Amino acid sequence: LVVVLLAVRYWEGRGKGSGVPKNTGHVVQKNRDGEDVGKQGNPGEGGAFKRRRTKEEARAKRKPAARVSEKAELGSGPNIVLAYATQSGTAMTFARDLAKDLDEYRYLKVKVKDVEAIDPDLLPYADHILIFIMATYTEGTPTESAKHMYWWLKSEADSPRSGNLLRKLKFAVFGLGNSVYKKEHYNVIGRSVDTCLYRLGANRVAGRGEGDESKDLHGAFSQWKARVIYCLKKGGLLPSKPLRTEDAVVDEFDSDDGEDGEPLLDLEDLDPDEAEIGMGGGSKAKKAKKAVPVIVEEGASGSTKDEEDLSGESEVEDEEEHRRDKDMISDGQRRVLAKQGYRVVGGHSAVKMCRWTKSMLRGRGGCYKHTMYGIESHRCMETTPSLACANKCSFCWRHHKNPVGREWRWVMDPPEFILEGALKNHIQMIKQMKGVPGVRPERYEEGFVPKHCALSLVGEPIIYPEINQFLHLLHEKEISSFLVTNAQFPDQMRALPPITQMYISVDAATPETLKEVDRPLFEDYWERFLASIDALREKKQRTVYRMTLIKEYNMEELPEYVKLIERGSPGFIEVKGVTYCGGVRPTIGMKNVPWHEEVVQFCKILEGKLGGKYRIACEHEHSCCVLLAKPEFCIDGQWHTWIDYEKFHELIRKGEPFTAMDYVAPTPEWAIFGSSERGFDPGEFRLKQRKPYVGGGC
Repeated sequence: LVVVLLAVRYWEGRGKGSGVPKNTGHVVQKNRDGEDVGKQGNPGEGGAFKRRRTKEEARAKRKPAARVSEKAELGSGPNIVLAYATQSGTAMTFARDLAKDLDEYRYLKVKVKDVEAIDPDLLPYADHILIFIMATYTEGTPTESAKHMYWWLKSEADSPRSGNLLRKLKFAVFGLGNSVYKKEHYNVIGRSVDTCLYRLGANRVAGRGEGDESKDLHGAFSQWKARVIYCLKKGGLLPSKPLRTEDAVVDEFDSDDGEDGEPLLDLEDLDPDEAEIGMGGGSKAKKAKKAVPVIVEEGASGSTKDEEDLSGESEVEDEEEHRRDKDMISDGQRRVLAKQGYRVVGGHSAVKMCRWTKSMLRGRGGCYKHTMYGIESHRCMETTPSLACANKCSFCWRHHKNPVGREWRWVMDPPEFILEGALKNHIQMIKQMKGVPGVRPERYEEGFVPKHCALSLVGEPIIYPEINQFLHLLHEKEISSFLVTNAQFPDQMRALPPITQMYISVDAATPETLKEVDRPLFEDYWERFLASIDALREKKQRTVYRMTLIKEYNMEELPEYVKLIERGSPGFIEVKGVTYCGGVRPTIGMKNVPWHEEVVQFCKILEGKLGGKYRIACEHEHSCCVLLAKPEFCIDGQWHTWIDYEKFHELIRKGEPFTAMDYVAPTPEWAIFGSSERGFDPGEFRLKQRKPYVGGGC
């Protein structure tokens, strides 16, 4: 029996190796000649039962073994999550920029998310790397999308029961702030998130980075990004080399090649395990210290560095850097402004073509200044000698891409250079309109000779130290001046020479609302605001209050507005509905934009409360704007809100004192409030929408 069993096993084993099929129900494959496939090939590798590889198996066979092991170590979920908290979109841009660099590494799954989309209750179970890019909002508060995550981290970190709740999590933090605001509010959100995560037992993979909007924010982020990638490599969390194009053999693992990023800082001489970013020792490390932003890590003992600990030598260096003259805008800000259509002139000025300039070149109507003051919109140049502003208004249509500042601390370009560059760039933009359908030849030619300058493009033009000389140069060329200020620099207002028309923005009537709407940098903003109103009252030329109405914010303060109007006694009051400007997370939404009829109703109530001191004179429905004027501008029953520009320049040349009544001009009937045209010039072609709005609208 034993001999028989051994013989059977020997025969079965020989059959498997020799291509003799067993009765297993399988069909023997044959080739085109009718021969068994098993008779061809090596019997030791499967014989008749050897099947052809699928495409997936063939691709897997060609993959390097090292990369397969890397994928197995990193797991199947997202390896890195980039969570951003933004108000103007900068943090989101930075997150995408870092994701683009990390996507170059194969088997690494990177996901970019708004921090609002991350459930903090799931963080204790997360075993991936979480990188926060957090912006600090007004008064050191988190942005709207980050409030839930921020307070969850704060409450858990303060709870004695939490312990090492986030021990599985690996993290890094980059904070965005502005040192121009109060010191105690600078980057407080990024610092707090970093501290809370560490106290909850999370493992820091790279030191905290901080970017200052008043300095080189983009440069600071590029250096921190290099530091993060360096630390991830040294910690074994990234492959040693990024994916090369020739290595991409499987489509599902291919990544899109992005644009070349910023040059990475050479950090090979730095020790990633040092407690303070590894800057100690060595001349090369000292050189790198100047280029690397403030990055703070807790040491092995678990102690943290708070805001007070960050003062000292680094703070002194920051103050010295602030005192040192430099260009107002960084290269990153210059690129962003260029994408938005600005032509940057020198180091702190810019010019941009207004859409109403294009509209009037094509004969499609002018702006509200054309209706109310008689400017030729196609001959108006919109510019500013200072891109910096002392406010960060919640409704700013420039999306806060310009710098901020409370005083002049940059390299100053001469006014002659600024005006020459502004005119040159404006004329180049006019040339680009050649051949555009509808452009009228006579207006195209007139556009090369600007007659009006709106100093309201962006920023605070009044803080430019040579603003008086700049205005003098404009008037020498017989270019009228329309200057707008945010009412935070009363001393500069008093020193101004005669201006064609001077504005101050009156965006709120109480200190609380003004702080919420305009977000001023000065702590004594309300005192400065009132002092600017007093300075405006002293002016003898045309003065204007510009009031921007925002529903649910400043439309319920009529009694307070009346007091401010009586205090400043402007010649005119422009009441305009806020313009929705979009953005990533806009503070002002469409629900806050009033209809034109709502603006008209507001002005009628205001007119009644002023007791006849002002009357509604003009309107421009398309701009959702209404003009109130003093009765003295209604001469012999006809409104004279328009400006005699030739008379103004004649008065300037004489150098004698004059008043606003010396250069008035009659307002045409179509511009008067209540006319059927509602402020639209009948000599223009009105391009109506296919589906008109039901009821009044802008």
